[in-house]
Amino acid sequence: MRITFLLLDAFTIDGTVRSTFTLADELSLRHDVDIVSVLRDGDRPVFPLSDRVELRSLVDLRPDAKVSWPNTARAERLMPEPSALVHPEERCYDKFSAWTDDRITRFLRRPHTDVLVTTRAGLNIAAARSVPRRVTVIGQEHLQLGIHADGIRAEIEEWYPKLDALTSLTNADRADYEALLPDGTCPVYTIGNGLPRRLYPLSRQDNRLVVAAGRMVWIKGYDLLIGAFAKVVEKHPEWRLRIYGQGVRHDELLRKATRLGLHNNVLLMEPTDDMEGELAKASILAMSSRAEPFGMTIIEAFACGLPVVGFDCPRGPREIVTEGHDGMLVPAEDVDALAETLIRVIDDEELRHRMAANARASAERFGIGGVAEQWERMIAQLRRRPRRDSGRR
Repeated sequence: MRITFLLLDAFTIDGTVRSTFTLADELSLRHDVDIVSVLRDGDRPVFPLSDRVELRSLVDLRPDAKVSWPNTARAERLMPEPSALVHPEERCYDKFSAWTDDRITRFLRRPHTDVLVTTRAGLNIAAARSVPRRVTVIGQEHLQLGIHADGIRAEIEEWYPKLDALTSLTNADRADYEALLPDGTCPVYTIGNGLPRRLYPLSRQDNRLVVAAGRMVWIKGYDLLIGAFAKVVEKHPEWRLRIYGQGVRHDELLRKATRLGLHNNVLLMEPTDDMEGELAKASILAMSSRAEPFGMTIIEAFACGLPVVGFDCPRGPREIVTEGHDGMLVPAEDVDALAETLIRVIDDEELRHRMAANARASAERFGIGGVAEQWERMIAQLRRRPRRDSGRR
């Protein structure tokens, strides 16, 4: 069976890219798997990808890229024009253009695969409109329904019923999508992200270090985390916080840390290709997101033997963290509660060591082998059942 994943940009640092590569690698052990990236802006992807998985792109944005004749003039004309295929409220609308519309539509009409998995709302909707019925189309949602703007929600309600299935990362999101979509029109499955097969380094719990990782954007709440850590430092000035990532809020976060006198306690770190190694150097993972569709960093921290202290934000953390067993959650955006709980876990070494050991066991629930088996069972069910009159050709 041939399984194809469609990504917007496989050459960037992004959680969707990372989780797709991990799943594609695992499925390629038993199936013919390829990844199609709408955009290509680098010579090679940031994340590792098995040679078993073919990676190709529809639009090459590299400065020395060649567009085959007779598409050169067409590309030059369409590239500056805005997309009409993707709704303007799509979160990455500025990455689409009339030229990507052309390439995406041509690909979707003849995808040359048995199963097509699309990975964001704009691509899910486009696939529902264009992919022929002989192909099983599965839309992935990596975002909570509530994060989507009204215009996208309206298109989701109209077009997702034309998909063969939709996957969400949490049961809470599954319930929201099922409530939005008409009964029986599109089955929704909960399948979380998986941990790659590898040996994970383990924290010895002897470094006075808290770590966080992710894009430096508003939704990750690092401004709240820095505020909470200022209170931690008042009692434990020897503890440090490292935040790994990059993004538009970097300078603002640096200014806040400096203003609070935390220049020796809070470090903003560049992204690393050995995040597991950096996690293993720490003793606690802090999770300060205002919303978190899943929480890939949480399960990576578990694999490295780190307990998690974070906000009980919508949606993912509460379905991953078991309170007092492998981590502790506090009310969303409650900076004082986050600080108090970090201090409690720092003070109580027996509690911290016990949760660290439990975290390692919790990580086993998220191994990519089990996640891939869920995907294979779902695909088998979809391929066996009679084809619905989905509205696709």
